Amino acid sequence: MYSRLLKVGEEGKSFFLFGPRAVGKTTWLKEQFPSALFIDLLDSEEYLTFSSRPGLLENRIPPSYQGPIVIDEIQRVPQLLNEVHRLIEAKHYSFIMTGSSARSLRKKGINLLAGRALTFNMFPLTAVELGDDFSLEQSIRYGHLPALSTEKDKKAYLYSYVTTYIKEEVLQEGLTRNIGAFSRFLEVASFSQGSILTYTDIARDVSVNRKVVENYFSIIEDLMLGMQLPVFTKRAKRRITSHPKFFFFDVGVYQTLRPKGPLDAYSEISGPAVEGLFLQDARAVNSYLHLNYSFYFWRTSSGMEVDFILYGPNGLKAFELKHAKQIRRKDMSGLRAFKQDYPEADAYIIYNGKNTEFYDGITALPFGWTLKNMDVLLSNNLSLSELTVGS
Repeated sequence: MYSRLLKVGEEGKSFFLFGPRAVGKTTWLKEQFPSALFIDLLDSEEYLTFSSRPGLLENRIPPSYQGPIVIDEIQRVPQLLNEVHRLIEAKHYSFIMTGSSARSLRKKGINLLAGRALTFNMFPLTAVELGDDFSLEQSIRYGHLPALSTEKDKKAYLYSYVTTYIKEEVLQEGLTRNIGAFSRFLEVASFSQGSILTYTDIARDVSVNRKVVENYFSIIEDLMLGMQLPVFTKRAKRRITSHPKFFFFDVGVYQTLRPKGPLDAYSEISGPAVEGLFLQDARAVNSYLHLNYSFYFWRTSSGMEVDFILYGPNGLKAFELKHAKQIRRKDMSGLRAFKQDYPEADAYIIYNGKNTEFYDGITALPFGWTLKNMDVLLSNNLSLSELTVGS
């Protein structure tokens, strides 16, 4: 088992742990809390029992029990949260609740214990966590779902994940009745990885109306299977585009959903994959280390663009990604324009070479090194000399 960066803070404090299925929530909890009382709502018998009798929860807890009580996939029986709330207040029990989304619970009108429980998120593995097992080529192709480390047929596992789990999750949650249209939507949405969203075009390709497509993207975000990246507009000095970009939560899921034909250019698929891998690792490190960056991209109406903008207490950082071994001057045009408007920003171009290079306020870093050192890079714990990487 890989050591995860996630830390949950105060011992004995109740908390939620949210994340897509198969990112390792249950495995991590069993390793961290081996003696905890465990209730698995994916078990059909447990699900039926607590759906009809949520008050039975108290009867499951042994007298004088002092340890944590884990309720796995709490969103399946959200009415249990009323009992959890009562037992925290009356008996001072400590609960750990996992689920696929805080957002979907709130949409059902569920109060997440009114601040009586902390909230944490779990993501696929990061390059930092993989350590010596990290392979850039493998990561771009298959992503970072933990089960892949032991799967011999990684493509088959990912195919099963996107065809079975995602559809089952959507059906279980009752989020849509037309699973065929939703399946077509997932395939079409894969072409939007790393691109500005145009709901009308996607609706036409899926053969549904625009409102349905908007709802499908909402479902994806509810289940934490993807995110919309807003444009950075702080102190804007230029005309800025208004539409968000879209990314799946894991690059292996994107690669599996994305149809590949004989005429597809490698860059059409690899470019969005590289961007997605950077984003998923950066989001995970940001969450685990409580760095509190907000994530954006920057694009002017004239077409100047920077792939990722991170803005928070640790400063302003701009990242441009290039899946190439050489850096050309035009590759940095977006970063240069951004630096003109935001001279306080730390600007980086991440590329597929082996050396650190410096270009008038812009630092070029190797992609693999950046992922493996994402924690210290985002924490500002590296000096300029320590950033220097050579072959």
